Amino acid sequence: MARKKISTTVYITPEQNEKLKLLHERTKVPIAVFIREGIDLVLERHQNELPGQLTFDTE
Repeated sequence: MARKKISTTVYITPEQNEKLKLLHERTKVPIAVFIREGIDLVLERHQNELPGQLTFDTE
């Protein structure tokens, strides 16, 4: 079952729009999928800046 998606507005440059359209035409993958993948990459890159579960350090 697909997860619920939340609608949001994202502003991109005309160049980004054209490249995403071209990528979609060649792959038939929806543009929204590429945008979600990009968000996942950013979140992974900045994972250390996000709150996470505390660990028990043994000193």
